[in-house]
Amino acid sequence: MPIYEFRCESAHEYERSVPMSARDADLTCPDCGAPARRRISAPRLGALGSPAGRLLESTAASAHAPAVVDQIPGTPRRTARTTADPRHAKLPRP
Repeated sequence: MPIYEFRCESAHEYERSVPMSARDADLTCPDCGAPARRRISAPRLGALGSPAGRLLESTAASAHAPAVVDQIPGTPRRTARTTADPRHAKLPRP
């Protein structure tokens, strides 16, 4: 269930997890009992554990600390020599 932000007439703010079918229903404030209305806010995808949230986390992490690779992803390493020149065999390998 998504987390929505609510604010009552007395300016108390709180968050509540409410089913999407009841997202437009007004709730009562837990502090003063006044009717509270849902506020418009950004979705909290990371808090839900959704695939979209995991994608956002991995994208943000790779922007600051990209993974270093030694080959193109999805291509197998070649173990056979590609040249017949014996001097190439003496070159350092990764």
